Amino acid sequence: MNFLVQKRHEVAKLIRLDKQYGTLLLLFPTLWSLIVASEGRPTLKHLVLFCLGSFFMRSAGCVMNDMADHTFDAQVERTKNRPLAAKHLSLMEALIVLAILLSCALATVLFLNRFTILLSFAALFFAAIYPFAKRLTYLPQIVLGIAFSWGILLAWAAVRNTLSLTPFLILLANLCWATGYDTIYALMDREDDLQIGVKSTAILFGEKSWLAVGGFYTLVVIFLTWVGWLSEMSTAYYLSLVLIAAFFLFQSFKLKNLHARPMLFSLFRANVWVGLMVLIGLLVNYHFQS
Repeated sequence: MNFLVQKRHEVAKLIRLDKQYGTLLLLFPTLWSLIVASEGRPTLKHLVLFCLGSFFMRSAGCVMNDMADHTFDAQVERTKNRPLAAKHLSLMEALIVLAILLSCALATVLFLNRFTILLSFAALFFAAIYPFAKRLTYLPQIVLGIAFSWGILLAWAAVRNTLSLTPFLILLANLCWATGYDTIYALMDREDDLQIGVKSTAILFGEKSWLAVGGFYTLVVIFLTWVGWLSEMSTAYYLSLVLIAAFFLFQSFKLKNLHARPMLFSLFRANVWVGLMVLIGLLVNYHFQS
């Protein structure tokens, strides 16, 4: 029994069960798209399916990342105690967990239309190649951004059974946002990554990372403003963009003189509030339009 309890604990660590900010960062942009596509009236079915799908795919992404990086993780202070790096779980056990998570994700997608089902396979592709991107390019955060943005297209397709310019603008906004906040995340491991030969935007931009992050964040506001213009949003939506713009400005300048790992992590995690602020702006917008 103690053996099973220990394995269950390690599986929970593997999928980051106690760290659901990653799931929220994946879920919020998906909900933005779902709400805009449904003009503020998403169905309960779609809400439940995309919430579950975000949890399953983010968890699966963590497993795929750890399977690919377990030898690297063992050499990095922040990740050396992860289950695979510490050899508390075997690769076969991780593969079984991954198969279960992907099966659950597929089960949720099967409740949607055929177009959405076909689009969903690309999400798996980008999630699978992300762990290897850091070996080949200094821009793995771009690949992560695409993986974290694919739910935007799925949500739009689930509602409208087609795609248009608006979901792609939301995708671009989220791509820039994810690249920005994951650059902050990568800064925590910059010195370790330099030693083991792993690439990232934190290494590419170096001391100018704060400026690069600010640039990516500026593009987020521009693309979301474009979404608002196309969708004829009200003042409530634009007010949410003003708030996140102020938040982005604060983060960028804070990053300029910030090097401590706990503070970097705090800045990264605070991005969850950006997703929530935009979501609230959208909900209030459609409430007053109804």
